[in-house]
Amino acid sequence: MSESLNHIALVDDNETTSFLNNRLLARLGTALKVSTFNRADEAFVSLWGDDNGQSAAPQAPDLVFVDLKMPGVSGFEFLQMYTALPQPVQERTVMAVLTTSLHSADTARVAQYPNVEYLTKPLTEEKLQKLLAKRFAKAA
Repeated sequence: MSESLNHIALVDDNETTSFLNNRLLARLGTALKVSTFNRADEAFVSLWGDDNGQSAAPQAPDLVFVDLKMPGVSGFEFLQMYTALPQPVQERTVMAVLTTSLHSADTARVAQYPNVEYLTKPLTEEKLQKLLAKRFAKAA
């Protein structure tokens, strides 16, 4: 890849999935920094703080991949918390669900969030390239 993002965050309770996604992102040189979280609540506080996204705004990631089915705070709850952030904070980050679920109820729930991408596991170079081209294409 010619241009890399500054920061990508992976939020998934499956350590193997996170390890493989980290390897893929590193091999492709997709981001200068990759943060991995196995709990959605910890990821949210680390990325945006707990005061409407003000404290952690400078470290806001360019892209977040979040799993839907996690113990504690689920991916759906994470999306609700994200969409409660001020609009300028949300605009700094592309949110992408990365899940094994093909259940129509899950896809319909995610579709309620207009700026959230929906990808099925595993993350592949092709899926990543399509996402980056769609959401991070630089104006020529």
